[in-house]
Parts: sequence; C-alpha cells; structure tokens
Amino acid sequence: MVIIGVFDTGIWPERSFSYLNLGPIPKRWRGVCESGARFGPRNCNRKIVGARFFAKGQQDAVIGGINKTVEFLSPRDADGHGTHTSSTGRHAFKASMSGYASGVAKGVAPKARIATYKVCWKESGCLDSDILAAFDAASRDGVDVISISIGGGDGITSPYYLDPIAIGSYGAASKGISVSSSAGNEGPNGMSVTNLAPWVTTVGASTIDRNFPADAILGDGHRLRGVSLYAGV
Repeated sequence: MVIIGVFDTGIWPERSFSYLNLGPIPKRWRGVCESGARFGPRNCNRKIVGARFFAKGQQDAVIGGINKTVEFLSPRDADGHGTHTSSTGRHAFKASMSGYASGVAKGVAPKARIATYKVCWKESGCLDSDILAAFDAASRDGVDVISISIGGGDGITSPYYLDPIAIGSYGAASKGISVSSSAGNEGPNGMSVTNLAPWVTTVGASTIDRNFPADAILGDGHRLRGVSLYAGV
C-alpha cells in the first residue's frame, strides 16, 4: 500500500480525493494532519492521510511574512498547482481530448494514499529551508514515494551541494524512499531540464499512446491525412 508525499502548494481537499473502497490507513504511517486556516483534522481521510505546511523560512525571509490576504496559513492550497499534482493519478471518468479518445484516465497507482507537504506559497514561492524541512518530515512520517513538481527552467543548474532538492532527495533515497521530480516547463530548448541528480527520477512530457487522425479533403477530391483536435459539430 503506497503512500505518496507531495511537495507543492498544498491541497484543496474537497475535490478529487474520495476514500471510497479504500481500506484503513497503514499502521506504519506516522504522519499528522496539521490544523490552520480553513484546514483541520476532518480534511484528512483514508485517501489524504497526512497534511503539513512549512512556513518558517517564508516568515523569516520574506518582508512582512506570508501574505494572508491571498494565502492560507495551513495545508490548504491557495494556488491550485498542488491540488492538480496531487489528483493527477486518480481515476478520471469520461476523460477525452476535445471529444476524442474518450475513456478512463488514471495514473500508475490510483489507489495510493496522499500526504501533502506545503512548501510553496502564493506570491513568495518556495524556499530552500522549507523544502529541506519537508524532506526531513516526510522521511520520518513514513512515505514510500516523494513527488516534487518544483524546479526552475532557466538553463542554469546548481551544483548538487547547493540544490535543496538534490540534497533532500539524497537523504530520502538513502532511506529507501523513491523521489520523482519534474523536468521543468521550458523544453525543447537546450539546457532546459532541471532536477538532474542521478538519485532522482526526473519526469517530463513525451508522446502518448493515442492518435488523432483527420483528413483534409481538397476541392479536387484529393485526401491528405493529418492530425486534428477538431471534434466535429
């Protein structure tokens, strides 16, 4: 039974996280469900088994601290990115691309349990100290996998000893925790991949196993085979 720790902007727990047909929380789990603004123990369940937020770095380093007019000082997601990454692997019924290839979309482990670690904050971003604190907490809590969709895309890669994700993931990997990270959003340009440490599984977008064929019919009846996302009328 897999427990995935998601490092991101938190989670909006009221959507996409049904615990229907899931068994009890694994006894080996040592995590907690922290309370804060619009978030409490009732927001955790057999699907969301833990929730923490890390704000000490932000409060000390950012002038004025976290902007509470646009943020929740809690695991609750004010940005949306963390909720998106946390829910990606769950079953999505009637999924399609503009009406094409309709079916059920799901990830590798749709019944995995989720523990959210909020390390990124709206307007002020993600600080190294908060990320490293989350790695320590997740390792103690007992996650099996850490998913961290954080990384720059400016083509400049820091040495591993200055990279918080490389440092934190090395410690996690030494404890048998698999770490998956994002490759960035700047491809396909050169030097655009981030999170390059060899002990991290770095994931980027690629091809899919579906085709979207369409024909363009010319005035003389000649037919040209192509690809289109037009679903018709």
